[in-house]
Amino acid sequence: MNYFELKLVFSQAEPWKEVFTALLAEIGCDSFSDGETDNELLAYITDEDFHVETVENLLTTHGYDVQIQFEIRPVKTENWNALWESNYSPVLIADQCFIRAPFHEPLKDVPYEIVIEPKMSFGTAHHETTSMMIEYVLQESLENKSVLDMGAGTGILAILAYKRGANPVVAIDNDEWAYLNNIENNARNNSEVIEVKLGDASTIKGDHYQVIIANINRNILLRDLPDYEKCLEPNGTIFLSGFYVEEDLKMIQEKCETLGLQYVSNKEKNKWCAAKFMKL
Repeated sequence: MNYFELKLVFSQAEPWKEVFTALLAEIGCDSFSDGETDNELLAYITDEDFHVETVENLLTTHGYDVQIQFEIRPVKTENWNALWESNYSPVLIADQCFIRAPFHEPLKDVPYEIVIEPKMSFGTAHHETTSMMIEYVLQESLENKSVLDMGAGTGILAILAYKRGANPVVAIDNDEWAYLNNIENNARNNSEVIEVKLGDASTIKGDHYQVIIANINRNILLRDLPDYEKCLEPNGTIFLSGFYVEEDLKMIQEKCETLGLQYVSNKEKNKWCAAKFMKL
């Protein structure tokens, strides 16, 4: 699978980088990173999902009070590692979880270390949503609890849940590259016991979990929440992220409440949101 890189340069960074991250996610972009300057955003989309007319229409007729210069270039699979290695740095979350690539040195005296080679998969802890979900997983009691990680990407959240005592753990993603990358990362972290599946919400019908983690995006969450609720056991916990505080949290909360999922708390970083709900 090959990707296209979209390089956007904004006349003003805030709030437009965040706004267009969400808009690009809706048309299929699944990975994002900062560019060389504060005003640059890099977005990546598979060649299967890429439609030049859709991208150009979004970036030229958006109607917002911001000017955007953009470039589109193909990124072959074999070039991906060199691309992300040049920008990838290790991350320490809450002084408890150290996420690094295989070429980084380990960090001593940290309770949890996860070695991730993301390739084309989302989930390196650099993005606010992944970081906040890691914080939630660190705070939650998971010993011997069944955990589902939907939209698992690199598998980072499933791996951390397993390291914190969760069992069994299932990780699901609908992208074949993420699926294969997840399996590779489980081998790196001695977490091969995690069951990795290629699929979407239809894959979990008939399953039951005490904890569900879903870091995807607002529209997919709203669509799939009924499937999640059916799989969540009574008194179970569900963590959601991939959406914004101001624009999306109320919408997510209202949907959860109609399904009997009670709001517990939320976290916020740079306008991104993660929220915790419990099944009544």
